Amino acid sequence: MSTIMVLNGPNLNLLGQREPQTYGHETLADVEAMCQEEAAKHGLKVDFRQSNHEGALVDAIHEAGQLIKAGKMLGVVFNPGAYTHTSIALHDAIKGAEVPVVEVHISNVHAREAFRHHSFISPCAVGIVIGMGVQGYVLGMQGLIKKLS
Repeated sequence: MSTIMVLNGPNLNLLGQREPQTYGHETLADVEAMCQEEAAKHGLKVDFRQSNHEGALVDAIHEAGQLIKAGKMLGVVFNPGAYTHTSIALHDAIKGAEVPVVEVHISNVHAREAFRHHSFISPCAVGIVIGMGVQGYVLGMQGLIKKLS
């Protein structure tokens, strides 16, 4: 059975309590349950992770790359949080490990502060889901599955 990694960056552990007017009331545990349910519909498993540390996210991308090459993983649905706008290291990890990534953002980053309008992840993503709330994770999974299966 193949796996999809759902990877979450900094502060997403605060989902449901941090700025609910922007990010909603669902928790990261709620998102994980949604992702597990969607994966099961497709006969897949989910490896769900969150880290506030850039290096841990880079390591997870590297690990995903190895699993993809071994035929054990389909790809990654990735909400890089604020690292979207700052991390060349994550961009390089995705490209270097040759990982198909769907970039996900809960809020519409283009309707927010100007510094959120640029993404270092988008140029190496196979798809992007922005502003659809936590449902964006499910949409990202569906897109990844359709694109790569």
